[in-house]
Amino acid sequence: MELPLLNNTEEIAALYREFSQFPSLSSACIGPEITTQYGGKYCNIYTEWSQRDLERAENVKFCRQYLIFHDSQSIVYSSPSGSCTEIKGELLSRDSPSGAQKAVLRKTSNSKGEEKQFLEVWEKNRKAKSIDLSALEKHGQVYEDDQFGCLAWSHSETHLLYVAEKKRPKAESFFKPKAPELNVDEELSKTEQREKAIKGEQFVFHEDWGETLVAKSVPVLCVLDIESSNVSVLEGVPDYISPGQAFWTPGDTGVVFAGWWHEPFRLGLRHCTNRRSALFYVDLTGGRCELLSDDTKAIWSPRLSPDQCRIVYLENMAFGPHQQCSRLCMYDWYTKLASTVVEIVPRQNQGEFTGIYNTALSECCWAADSQRVVLDTAQRSRQELIVVDTLSGSVCSLTKGSPLGSWTLLTIDRDLMAAKFSTPSCPPRLMVAFLPPAGKEAEVNWVCLEESNQIREITWNIHALQPPPELDNPHYVGLDFEAILLQPAQAPEKTKFPLVVTPHGGPHSVFTISWMLYPAVLCRMGFAVLLVNYRGSLGFGQDSVASLPGNVGTQDVKDVHFCVEQVLQKEPLDPQRVALLGGSHGGFLSCHLIGQYPNTYKACVARNPVVNMASMVGSTDIPDWCLAEAGLPYDPSVLPDPRQWTEMLLHSPMQYVDKVQTPVLLMLGEEDRRVPPKQGLEYYHALKARGIPTRVLLYPGNNHALAGVEAEADGFMNIALWLIQHMK
Repeated sequence: MELPLLNNTEEIAALYREFSQFPSLSSACIGPEITTQYGGKYCNIYTEWSQRDLERAENVKFCRQYLIFHDSQSIVYSSPSGSCTEIKGELLSRDSPSGAQKAVLRKTSNSKGEEKQFLEVWEKNRKAKSIDLSALEKHGQVYEDDQFGCLAWSHSETHLLYVAEKKRPKAESFFKPKAPELNVDEELSKTEQREKAIKGEQFVFHEDWGETLVAKSVPVLCVLDIESSNVSVLEGVPDYISPGQAFWTPGDTGVVFAGWWHEPFRLGLRHCTNRRSALFYVDLTGGRCELLSDDTKAIWSPRLSPDQCRIVYLENMAFGPHQQCSRLCMYDWYTKLASTVVEIVPRQNQGEFTGIYNTALSECCWAADSQRVVLDTAQRSRQELIVVDTLSGSVCSLTKGSPLGSWTLLTIDRDLMAAKFSTPSCPPRLMVAFLPPAGKEAEVNWVCLEESNQIREITWNIHALQPPPELDNPHYVGLDFEAILLQPAQAPEKTKFPLVVTPHGGPHSVFTISWMLYPAVLCRMGFAVLLVNYRGSLGFGQDSVASLPGNVGTQDVKDVHFCVEQVLQKEPLDPQRVALLGGSHGGFLSCHLIGQYPNTYKACVARNPVVNMASMVGSTDIPDWCLAEAGLPYDPSVLPDPRQWTEMLLHSPMQYVDKVQTPVLLMLGEEDRRVPPKQGLEYYHALKARGIPTRVLLYPGNNHALAGVEAEADGFMNIALWLIQHMK
């Protein structure tokens, strides 16, 4: 029996509006510990959230605070403190080490619409400083991103460290009219200004770091002296290195930073933890720069321990898959020795730890003992919190006995942890707990500070899949994978749901059992949604990641289709109503599947899909991806030869376009630097020429993620109506 789908446009829009109002938890900060006159202890937790505002077509940021009363190792009482307050114009903020001051980088616009950046220092009940960084003209725009950006207090709380774009000389036209002749005094006052302008530089191309990092080209380290309001740009960083993620050394004598090589040219950095980089130290007195880690690897997220003795950071191999299983490494500040704390895990062993897969360590990730580090990582289709002993290398889960779902560490301070928890049927919740003493971590007791509504109309489970022998990879035998299936709850017996199959992008990323807006709304409409973590996904060991390059378009495609066949047999799903919805590499797989299995899928939606790796290699910010995933070596100084062009085409969906029968909706970001919109348009023209029903939605101002509030909302409505139209 078919369950009727929600197909009224206004009702679908109302459902989307309802679900889009669930806020997302983005950060947390734990205030100083206060002791009452009766000996009790409490602290304040400051949290930041974001929520889609469909009327304003923007993401609204707001803060909420909580009071935590506790003894030395357990929470006695907790409560929200006041109501939510919207945050406007804040790009970065950071509390000082003592908690007595707060630094804020703020963006404002004047009456002419000109954008300015201010660095503010707040203390107690007032704004103590407000420095107009734009007026100082010491540098360009401050970096607020999570790739390079930082706002770090010196240990003395007298200076602030941040990253900004290097100041460029002013440029003017060769034909700029000369100003009227001035008297001698006016001439002298204008001389310096005229000398700054350089002719012929107006239209020089400046490389940037690609997707989401547009116009960010040459980052420099900057220091604000709070008392004098003077800003200085640090010298000593090599010209071939782009610095970021910086912090002060013990004693404030220098700065430690992650530095990325940018020669011979910059490649896209977003979601690419394989870019050659290393840990550096620059001495403030002599300007000497020193290499602290292996300079042939890729590193990120350096974090200094509370006792200021050790720095942990994550490390990958340079080049190859853009994301992979990482090492946790440590540099001892006093012995000057670097070591590996947690090694790469090739393959999971009997349900044990699968390795570290983390795009960024929390700003505060060290335990109070300066020996243990807390982080979140994918473990198969779950996101767990783990604690690592940096001396022994032992790893222990902090969430194994807790509710099944996805956990993300927000912060840890004095062993009080704040984390985000969600599931496919439960929007994000704020959870807190004390980290137990070493050896007793399994006794952790999580307390929920902010409940969220459980969506009882959605059920979900994880399917484990073992490919049959004919689909096994001969170089990586025995690898398995998983999929997450969402289904409407409380359906009549013998009901069969239409199925929307969603492979993730990357291809080296992963779906975890977390809250996701699109799948949740589709499920409430009456669809079952299958999220496939094919071989090559993160969280299953490095062997799984390594099995896919050279096999895209075959291994991943067959995994998804095998998964679909298995769930159709085991679950109450309608084999006559199966559709595809994928973005980026998920769009690549969706377009492959409708070409390789044209009779199975009744509708297809592809968001910024890769359709032709051969034509994409010359226009994307990640040309190395096209070659690496096709199993070919990448050398920036060598053009692909005819054999390599052919190999990339043969791995692409375009080679199967003649077999496609399925109607296709293409959704493209006009400013996508990762998979330029010409990829989708190339597929659109090929389908139109062959008489296949197809439609393109082109979203201005949107990049690869199509995450603008208006584009996201319009995109969902068009997806829903396309699926309903073609799955009748």
